[in-house]
Order: sequence, then C-alpha cells, then structure tokens
Amino acid sequence: MHLGRTTLSKFLIQQLHDMPDASDLGALLVDVAAAVKAIAAMTAKGALGAYLGAIDNENVQGEQQKKLDVLADEAIVRSCEWGGLLAGLASEEHEHPLPIPAEFSRGRYLLVYDPLDGSSNTDVNASVGSIFSVLRHDGEAAPAEADYLQPGSRQVAAGYAIYGPATMLVLTVGRGTHGFTLDREIGNFILTHPDLTIPEDSSEFAINTSNARFWEPPVARYIAECQAGRAGERGRDFNTRWIACMVADTHRILMRGGVYLYPRDTKDPTKAGRLRLMYEANPMAWLVEQAGGSASTGRARIMDLAPDGLHQRVPLILGSRHEVERIERYHAEHDRGTDQPFESPLFNERSLYRAQQPA
Repeated sequence: MHLGRTTLSKFLIQQLHDMPDASDLGALLVDVAAAVKAIAAMTAKGALGAYLGAIDNENVQGEQQKKLDVLADEAIVRSCEWGGLLAGLASEEHEHPLPIPAEFSRGRYLLVYDPLDGSSNTDVNASVGSIFSVLRHDGEAAPAEADYLQPGSRQVAAGYAIYGPATMLVLTVGRGTHGFTLDREIGNFILTHPDLTIPEDSSEFAINTSNARFWEPPVARYIAECQAGRAGERGRDFNTRWIACMVADTHRILMRGGVYLYPRDTKDPTKAGRLRLMYEANPMAWLVEQAGGSASTGRARIMDLAPDGLHQRVPLILGSRHEVERIERYHAEHDRGTDQPFESPLFNERSLYRAQQPA
C-alpha cells in the first residue's frame, strides 16, 4: 500500500477480501467514518455552531449531557441505521439498545459506541473522541440486550476517532492497528499510520492522581515507583500525562508508548471500575493488543471478561506490555499477601514536629 494514497475504502477492500461478509463489514465501517466526519465538523465549529455547553438532562450513567454528546449520538445513528448492515445499536447515551426502525432492513452486525468520549473537554477546546465496537449477530430475530453481551474476544472490528488538530480514525479488524487522517480538502480518510506498534517498555504513565487516596496498594506502589524516578527501584525517570479523555490518552500510547490507568478504587465501593466494558474498554483493549500492547483489569485480561450488563464498568490498565505485566504482578502479590508493606510517600506524616525515633 502506498502511504498517503490509500483511502479507507481501498484499505478495507484489501484487509477484508478473504473474510466472511467482507463487503458488509467494510460498508459499515465506511458508514461509521461518515459519522466521524459529521462529528468532526461539529467539534471544529464549536461555539460558532452553538454546539458547546450542557443541556438540562442526564444520561443513563447519571452524567450531565453536553450538546455535543447528543448531536454526536444522533450523527452515528443517522449514518448507520438505514443501510441494512446493522441488527441494532447500543450507546453510552441510552439505557437500552436502539432497534433498527421497521422501514429499514436488518443486517448481521451490532454496533456499540461512545459517541463523544471526554465531552467535558469541548468547552475548553481540548481533544475529544468517539469509540466503537462491532459484534456479530447471527439470529434472525431482532437482537435482545443479552445478544450484545459478548466478550471482547468476539469483536469483528473496533476503533476510535480523535478530534484534535487533525481528525484521525484508528481501527482494527484483527489484522493490526492502523491510523487514518482526514484530508478535509477531499473529504477522505487517508492511511497515514499503518501497523502501529506500542513499545514493550516505556517511561510515561497516565493516571488521574486526584484519586490517589482511593487507590488500591498495587496501583499506589506502581505510581510511587514511577515518581521516585532514577533514584528509586525503576532506575529511570518517568513522565506523567493526563488529558481526561481516554481516546486522547490511548492515542498517545499508540503513537509513542506508555501506560494508561483508570484502576479500581474505593471512591465508590458500588462500582468495580469507572470505564464501560462494552464500548470503552473492549474496543481500546483490542486496538492496543493488535499493536503489541496489553490491556488488563490488573487481575484479568480485559478481552476475556464475560459482560453482565450493557453499561458494566471495569478497571482498565493498558499500554506498553512490560508495564502492564508489572502492574498485574503487583496485584497478584498483593492478593496473595506476598507484597512488601507499602506506604505512599504522598500521604506520610509531614510535620516540623514529627516525633523523633529513639536511637
């Protein structure tokens, strides 16, 4: 393939030529790409299009919706529901799956998606994105919610779009992870980043440190080692990055390596994690694995999890393979009780009058 000349459509023809239902899957991904272009146009206009700000409504997650959350969701539905390729859709913004309207024929695929990840960034003109996962539906009847609850290992396509200085679409169909950049002049996605590869080792991590007091000991141990830098056990300095948009943080890892953590914590004991398995963790896990990285809860491979609900939340740790494996090892040692007693230096007593220890 000639870099810079290969369009998304041409790439999909080449990638999918020997797969079952190749033309249907390719056509669905082109429909998703059309929705991405529409969302990119809205995010680019921002306040000029009166697209910014919140609306007086919460989604099923109990989160305040932004105007762009709703508009992005509508763009994906409008682009994908009519083509006879989908049996149904499921979105972060809706409690239950969306059926295909009676006037349209049903296809063999299910689309689950987060229409606008990091939407709180829109008001400050920072990067946001969209995430999607494609599953197969083999039944003749309209899919029930249970039909969506497939492990990540059964995905047939997954990807995300990032709306930054350039709009990029990054996807996998199980044959590597590939990045396309939107050429706004011709309106096509062009292959610019073929066969993305994540380095096995890294000196960069992304985590929301405002939650540090709620972390489990294995996570606190790992972050403390990174922060200790070359004077600590790791023997090298680390950089920290946090964009508050999973798409943007994962995109950085795909471009140059690193590890992203949104771990289980004790802030809300009723939630096993923060990120949604079906349309956030699973598609990102597959993209990262296809690029040579790893994705885990800290205790299990993300793609092996059996979903128990459409909006199920899970912990997520993904990125450079050796870093993820180290964090998994720390979780295993903690669960066995074989880890070393750990106290985070972030929360040790600080006082000019700290009691002196006896000699």
